[in-house]
Amino acid sequence: METTMARKHEITPADILPAATYAAERAQHRRALVALKRRRRLEVGPFVTFYFENEKTMWFQIHEMLHIEKGGAEQIADELAAYNPLVPKGRELIATFMIEIDNPERRKRELARLGGIEETAFLRVAGETIAGRPETDQDRTTAEGKASSVQFVHFPFTPAQIAAFKAADEITLGFHHPHYQHMAVLPAAMRDALAEDFD
Repeated sequence: METTMARKHEITPADILPAATYAAERAQHRRALVALKRRRRLEVGPFVTFYFENEKTMWFQIHEMLHIEKGGAEQIADELAAYNPLVPKGRELIATFMIEIDNPERRKRELARLGGIEETAFLRVAGETIAGRPETDQDRTTAEGKASSVQFVHFPFTPAQIAAFKAADEITLGFHHPHYQHMAVLPAAMRDALAEDFD
């Protein structure tokens, strides 16, 4: 997957492999993705995991949807429209975060308490807090205050904040939700990986 395309801010129809080619190469792409995601994944608190996206993770996700649903050429435009907003545009980091609780009763109970959690994610870099902005394609907290178990959040950076991120020895990712005030420090390998998402 590393050689599929150069780093870019948008995936185009020209980047999409023929279905048969992808099917034949799927195992090697999955192996490359696992290695890539290892440096882009972080657990925050007892049951939230962040997965920071880039054009390679979204390229794989689009191909997986095409492979599974087999919608052919007609499906490509829909998948590009769905996943291109999650490709960083050079001055942001974008993450999927998942609320992962195995026990169904506890999951239901916790999600009911975590409405609005997508509004409370932040990164702290060199003493400055960068607030996450939820993806606006749909509401991911219900009117009753129940959070979705899958959330998408953008962290917009100024040029000065990008420079600080690249130079920082410690970066913290966390939430200030009243029922989930957890934080985690990004490992050095993850800082290096995410720094590559900036122009």
